[in-house]
Amino acid sequence: MNKYVELANLIFQEDLYSIEELEAKYPKRDLPVGAYVTRFAPSPTGFLHTGSLFAALISSKFAYQSYGVFFIRLEDTDQKREIAGSGASLVSQLAAFGVYPHEGYLGDNLEKGNYGPYVQSKRAKIYKSVIKQMIINNQAYPCFCSADDLSAMRKQQDERKENFGYYGEYAKCSKLSPEEAIEKIKNGEPYVLRFRSTGDYHNKIVVNDAIRGRIEIAQNDQHIVILKSDGLPTYHFAHLVDDHFMRTTHITRGEEWLPSLPVHIELFEAMGWQKPTYAHLPVIMKLDNGNRRKLSKRKDLEAAVSYFLEQGYPVDGFLEYLFTIANSNFEAWRDEFKDLSRDEFKMSFDKMSLDGALFDLAKIQNLCKEKLGHMNTKEFANSAYTWAKEYNEELKALIERDYDYFSQIVSIEREKENPRKDYEKFSDILPLIKFFYDDHYESMKQDALLFNENLSKETIIKVLETYLAKYDLNLTEEDWFAVMKEVAVECGFAATPKEFKKNKEAFLGHVGDVAAILRIVVTLRMQSPNLYYVMKIIGKDRVDARIKNAIESLK
Repeated sequence: MNKYVELANLIFQEDLYSIEELEAKYPKRDLPVGAYVTRFAPSPTGFLHTGSLFAALISSKFAYQSYGVFFIRLEDTDQKREIAGSGASLVSQLAAFGVYPHEGYLGDNLEKGNYGPYVQSKRAKIYKSVIKQMIINNQAYPCFCSADDLSAMRKQQDERKENFGYYGEYAKCSKLSPEEAIEKIKNGEPYVLRFRSTGDYHNKIVVNDAIRGRIEIAQNDQHIVILKSDGLPTYHFAHLVDDHFMRTTHITRGEEWLPSLPVHIELFEAMGWQKPTYAHLPVIMKLDNGNRRKLSKRKDLEAAVSYFLEQGYPVDGFLEYLFTIANSNFEAWRDEFKDLSRDEFKMSFDKMSLDGALFDLAKIQNLCKEKLGHMNTKEFANSAYTWAKEYNEELKALIERDYDYFSQIVSIEREKENPRKDYEKFSDILPLIKFFYDDHYESMKQDALLFNENLSKETIIKVLETYLAKYDLNLTEEDWFAVMKEVAVECGFAATPKEFKKNKEAFLGHVGDVAAILRIVVTLRMQSPNLYYVMKIIGKDRVDARIKNAIESLK
C-alpha cells in the first residue's frame, strides 16, 4: 500500500467522503449568468459589530441585485471564545436591519438550504474528508512539535531577526517520511495536521481585488495548522472547504484580512479549485481628536449595532447612511430618485473607497431625523410603539394609556410639506412629550419655571392673568396669535420683534417673550412644538389649571 494512503488511513479511520462524492453532494449552483453567491460568516463570540453589519449588508446587496444567493455560515471552530446564544442574536440583529439570507444558519438548530450544515462544528466529516485526500497527495502532514518546541523555534527566529512562523527549515515535521510519522502516531505522540506550503515569501503573487484592483503581495510560505488537536479545523482551512463546497463566488470582508489572502490563494491553488473573487472593504474609521482610528468595540458605544436598536434610530435612516459610505455615488442617486427603494440602486465595487470609511454619527442623526420627520402620524406612532414594547417600558405604558392622545401629540405639524423634525431616534420621544401628561408634568415642576431673569414676578403674573382672561383655543391659529399680541401690548411688550428692535427702551420685550412665558408654564420647556397646537391637545381646562398654579407659585 502507498505509505501516504497508509498514513491517511491511520489518522482517519472512520468512514469519510471522497472528493468526488463531495463534489456531487454540493454541485455548482444553477443560477443565472453573472449571479453572485456571497456570504456572511460571523463567529459566535459577541455582539454584531457595526463594521460586520456593513460587510453583511454589502454581501447581501450584491447577491440580491444579481439574482444570486446570500447565505450565513456560523464559524464556531474557536469554541473557547464562544458565547452561548450570540450566534442567534447576530442573525436576529441582521434581520432587524433588513439583512436576510436566502439560506444558511438562521439560529440555534435552525437552518435552511442544500449546502449545509452551515455551522462549522457540524462539518467535521467534510473537513476530514478533504484533509485525508490532502495527506494522500502529500499536501498535508502530521506535526508533532510541542509547545516547547514552537517556543524554542520562535526564540531562535527572534535572535536571527527572521520572520516568525512554521516554514522552510523551521517546518521540521514536514521533513518526516510517512513511515516516521506512522511510527510516531502508533507510539501515541500527540499531533496536529499542517498544510504543506510550496511557497516562497520572497516571491510575489498578483491578485485582482474587486475593490483595490491589482495587488502584489508576498507569497505564502507558512505551513499552517489546518486541523487542531481537538478535531476542529482552523479558520483558514475551513474557509477553503466551505467556500468551495458552498460555491461562494465573491467574498467581501474587511481589509484587515488582506494579510491572510496569500494563504487562502495557495490553499485554493493546491486543491485545483476555482478561487472566489475577493473584495476587501475599507475599515470603518472614527475621527478622534482630529485623528482617524478604527471604530473600537472597547471605546465606542456605536461600534455595536445593538446601540442603534436600543436607542431607537430608525433602521431606514441608518441603512441610508451605510449606503452612502459603501458607494460614493449613492447620495447623488438618492438626490435624483428621492422616492425609490434602495433595492433599485445598483451597488458596484468600483465606487467603493480605498481609504477607511469615516463613521459620521452626526450625519446618521440627521438622516434619521429626516426619516422620522417624514413619517405620517400612523407610521410614526406604530413604529414608536413597536420600539417601546422592546426597549422602553415607560413610553410603552404612556402609549397604551391612550393611543389616540399619543398620536395627537406626535402629529403636531407632521403632515406639512416641510414637517417639524423633533426626533432623531425613538428614545428622544419620552423626554420631549412628558409634559403632556399631568402626572409627569407635576414631577417635572420642581426643576422648571426658569423664566427670563430680566422680567419681574409681577410682570410674569400680569402676563399670565391677562392671557388667562383673553385666550380662546377655539380660534384659528392666526386669530389666537392676534390675541397673544393684544396680551403683549397690554402688558408693556411690543407686538412684534421688529417694533421692539426699533425702540427697546419703550418696551419690556416683545410678543416672543410673552409666548416664552406661556411655553414655560404649559410645557416646562423653553422649546416645544407649536404652542397653539400643544395647548389644543392638552385642552383648555388643563391649560387653565397650569396657568393658575403658576400664578399661585409666583405670589
